[in-house]
Amino acid sequence: MLFDPGISIKVFPDVYSPDEDSQILIESLKVSPGDDVLEIGCGSGIVAIHCAKAGAIVTAVDINPMAVECTIVNAEDNGVEIKVRVSDIYENVHGTFDLIVFNLPYLPVEEEGMAAAAWSGGEDGLDPLRKLLNGVDEHLNPEGRLVIVTCSLMDHGTLEGMLDRYKVKKLGSKSLLFERLDVLEIRR
Repeated sequence: MLFDPGISIKVFPDVYSPDEDSQILIESLKVSPGDDVLEIGCGSGIVAIHCAKAGAIVTAVDINPMAVECTIVNAEDNGVEIKVRVSDIYENVHGTFDLIVFNLPYLPVEEEGMAAAAWSGGEDGLDPLRKLLNGVDEHLNPEGRLVIVTCSLMDHGTLEGMLDRYKVKKLGSKSLLFERLDVLEIRR
């Protein structure tokens, strides 16, 4: 999907601001009209809005109530309809989806608080992925895809072990100053 710089995004306090990771995720996604898409950790809503503009039926969730409000405002400002709610991963999610997207909080740091929830992935950077994979079978359609962003700072030995039962394909990659980001597509 092409990144649309014309999409207007406001970022509320304590909401993750779109950056290179958001852009590479969007550019790596393939979304078709009518696809049922779940974005977990929607932040400002930039990924969900791109999916909705491509014709997908989008549900967006975030643990941060301010991010939910931010996504609602940005969706309205960009003329798209998105179902948005507060949820810690799948906590308030019902149904199954063709595509589940999550720009994981992937940094291997343990910090607390709502703002830290946007980047803190726990000691090995993989805590949010563990939660995500625990419920993926209940929420992903049989032929569905899970697309995530990973970081070279994560514990890659543990990451490979977590994903060894899935078909994994790298959709995109970007090297930054201190890390490399990879967008992975995961299928059963």
